[in-house]
Amino acid sequence: MLSKQDLFGRLAAGHAAGITVVTPNRRLAQSLVSEFDAVQTKNHLSVWEAPDILPVDAFVARLWEDAIYSDLGAELPLLLTDAQEQRLWEEILAASGLLAIPEAAAQCREAWRLQHAWRISPAHGNEDAAAFSRWAGIYRKKTSKDVDAARLPELMAGLIGKLKAPKLLVAYAFDVLPPQTEDFLKKLHFTECKPEGIGVAPIRTSFPSSKLEIEAAAKWARARLEEGRSRIGVVIPDLHQRRREVARVFSRVMGGARPFDISIGQPLAAYPLVGFALEMLRFSHGEIEFENASRLIRSPFLGGAESEMTRRATLDTRLRRNAEASISLPKLVALVEACPLLQQVLKETILVARESKPKTAGEWARYFTALLEAAGFPGERTPDSEEFQTLRKWNEQLAEFAKLERISKDFSFDEALAFLRRHCAGTLFQPESPDAPVQVLGLLESAGLRFDCLWVSGLTDEAWPLAARPNPFLPIRAQKAAGIPQAGAEASLEFDRRITAQWKGAAKEVIFSCALKDKDRDLTPSPLILDVAEGPVNVSDYPRYRDLLFENRKLQSFEDRKAPPVPASKVRGGTRVLADQAACPFRAFARWRLAAEALDEPSPGLDAMDRGTLVHALMKFLWLELKSSSSLSKKLEAAISRAAAAAVKEFGLEGGLAELERERLAKLAREWLEVEKSRSPFSVAALEGKRQITVGNLELSGRIDRIDRLEGGGHALIDYKSGSPMVRHWDGPRPDDPQLPLYAVAAREELSAVAFARVKTGGMKFIGLSKEEDLLPGVNPAHSWSGLLAQWKRDTEALGAAFAAGDARVDPKEGLKTCERCDLQTLCRVYEKFSALDEGAGVGE
Repeated sequence: MLSKQDLFGRLAAGHAAGITVVTPNRRLAQSLVSEFDAVQTKNHLSVWEAPDILPVDAFVARLWEDAIYSDLGAELPLLLTDAQEQRLWEEILAASGLLAIPEAAAQCREAWRLQHAWRISPAHGNEDAAAFSRWAGIYRKKTSKDVDAARLPELMAGLIGKLKAPKLLVAYAFDVLPPQTEDFLKKLHFTECKPEGIGVAPIRTSFPSSKLEIEAAAKWARARLEEGRSRIGVVIPDLHQRRREVARVFSRVMGGARPFDISIGQPLAAYPLVGFALEMLRFSHGEIEFENASRLIRSPFLGGAESEMTRRATLDTRLRRNAEASISLPKLVALVEACPLLQQVLKETILVARESKPKTAGEWARYFTALLEAAGFPGERTPDSEEFQTLRKWNEQLAEFAKLERISKDFSFDEALAFLRRHCAGTLFQPESPDAPVQVLGLLESAGLRFDCLWVSGLTDEAWPLAARPNPFLPIRAQKAAGIPQAGAEASLEFDRRITAQWKGAAKEVIFSCALKDKDRDLTPSPLILDVAEGPVNVSDYPRYRDLLFENRKLQSFEDRKAPPVPASKVRGGTRVLADQAACPFRAFARWRLAAEALDEPSPGLDAMDRGTLVHALMKFLWLELKSSSSLSKKLEAAISRAAAAAVKEFGLEGGLAELERERLAKLAREWLEVEKSRSPFSVAALEGKRQITVGNLELSGRIDRIDRLEGGGHALIDYKSGSPMVRHWDGPRPDDPQLPLYAVAAREELSAVAFARVKTGGMKFIGLSKEEDLLPGVNPAHSWSGLLAQWKRDTEALGAAFAAGDARVDPKEGLKTCERCDLQTLCRVYEKFSALDEGAGVGE
């Protein structure tokens, strides 16, 4: 057994000493290198030889690489890559009938590794174990001339005498040594070294929630950093699930700098650069969702992105208005003439996609590279450090994918891209960065590390000890007998107890913490820390970075509820201007004067607005032919068919969807005409009539769906609706739907009735008000027709005058209920005026 001080002394002698140190994992190797460098710096050295410290699996692989380039190379089997192993298992399992083959193949790879590492004899246990035994036999035959990572230590152990081995091999901080690893190290006559415990009593504390617990840990880490501590550890059990939240909290607490490092990386596919590459490859061979195509158009990794940044943003806004839910690359090329650089790279991508027909993995890798180069990948601008490292890792993944041609049959495009996508999704990656003083770690990653101070959070009885996680493809009894940690509850408890003991001696200050609540559920501390005394932890309260900026603000106040008056002219928006002014003056100002509106989101099929447009067109073509109630006594089927066909054609529908809509519209027309037949005689005086309406000094454009001339004199103003309109929406002084009241007071005709025609299956009827009884079926007379028109005139003129005067108050008519379907909330900041709690549960969540 070697002490760490003695180990560092021997490492300081340099490579001449011939010492190599192996660790259980990469994190521990990096930490040990950092500790050694700190010791050398403390000894006032400016230059020293880098120590040979690496994970044990990397050491074994290095021995194989040395051998392959030596005289032994001709006799050595080739080492399978991770991708090759995964592909072989997937091919073996393809005939098994399993649904989730990639996931099952990954578990088989792990079972194969465990079987060799822990020397578990093949056994027929349950059905899963028996199946794995059969698959393993096939895998062994397929790889008889190769070697994989699971069998490499045994291969290299047999060649130790023929290889250049280190003079001294040190196994550092191994708590559990699998038999295969132990036998391999014994061949090299290794010496052990374990970090010494510091022996300071830890403190246990608790917090009302896990969120407050993480915030406290971050503030504690900042306080220790400001005290001059250089190695600060924070352990979070579910770090892989809460990585973004943890990064956000620590960034906020630490301020503008980022003196912390989160140990767990993200799937390579989650990085924007790789996500773009994978989606661009998919786009080159078929349709993708418009939202994904939109991201590609605006991506900085597409050729010409910097030069056409503004143009492409404008193009995206325009495309959204008329785009379909999915789009192909050739169709997109025809729509992007406004961006010539974009059109050029997309055309070049199409040419490359059509020219080559790859089959093998190597050919597909070269083909994918050519496609991305044609698309200008990775963009015009110089990549930053993270993007550069991500690009390098992406190229490594392509190279590893290309090696599949040695062991696998040909791929189709879908198979090749699917495998590459899965491989990137299963590869955790974290760009290298300078050593940070604060290390945020997962539970098991902290084993063997030493710190100046350590905070271990989340130690509830549910999280610690960890639940048993035996591999499903190996008999559980055999896993327990082999001593695999977490193969059973007893082994897991014992393993986690040892880790807890290591934490207690890992730093001069150790804090264990847990949350007492998970929403409404009570939590209790882990039984493994109940022997630790509770005590207070002083956590400084640091102001947030944004609060510091806000405190140093220089404000200039002005009245923002009054906009400049509207010049006397035609106003865009038509009658919607008054509806928005009634709902909220700011909404009308933002939409119709600032032209602020949300981006459209293309959806598959027809939305409610599209269906409403089709109903209006149906009624227009139907009454252009029928003209009056006298036509309702004739056979109507032919007229209905012609009107439905004309409406569908005008809308531009084709194929099967057009046929379905013709049938739907014809059914609606038949049902609606039964309502029309119950009316007194009438004739259609106007259809889709455009009107210029003056309200105050505003000139608004309108379109009246239909005006009927009634037999007894007067006219009926009719507006088609496919929803659920209500007469009370006309009530002032801020009517929800002032469109028909405005048309009524501005009509040139003498009106006797104003009504919605509700064209909805199962609810066909007229809804409105009239001058007298029985003018329209189901429409009741107003208390005072002349008084009603006068009130409507006052209400609409008041709304028009307020808009013209520049009234832009944030004043939703019904509080936050009015704002629920508004897309301007981030612009008006309405939630600074109202409290969501005052408006009822759930509003504004």
